[in-house]
Amino acid sequence: MARKDKGHFGSKHPGAAVKKEVAELLKKKMVDGAMTCPLAFQAAVELSLTPAEGGLALDILEIPISKCQLGLFGYTPVSRIIQPAESVPEDLEAAIRNALKDGRLACASIFRIAGDFKMAKIRVSSACEKLKIKISTCQLGAF
Repeated sequence: MARKDKGHFGSKHPGAAVKKEVAELLKKKMVDGAMTCPLAFQAAVELSLTPAEGGLALDILEIPISKCQLGLFGYTPVSRIIQPAESVPEDLEAAIRNALKDGRLACASIFRIAGDFKMAKIRVSSACEKLKIKISTCQLGAF
């Protein structure tokens, strides 16, 4: 299902602007008219920006984010590729539950947990799907 508000990301940030060198680098890194989530993080590092600042610049430039590292959006032909894990190890479940804020797990917490457990980020989000835990607060500002 297509979002009604697809595009027009910049309208969320009236009056905001992007420096020329930031715009040039982000446009160079685009693939098929979008910026993949991993490339957006890489670009933010290269530009000495936080992920949120990089996401803001993408919004202003009307560059959509694709291929979320958590599998939540940006894939074709379906948007979401995330599937519930078959099972969740007790230690992983405990780490997830300990990181919850208002019953949700922030994207940044998934990145941290994945690093701690030396596993792919999508495996942590798959565990969240299995545990029926909603993921919140995209570091790039996509959700």
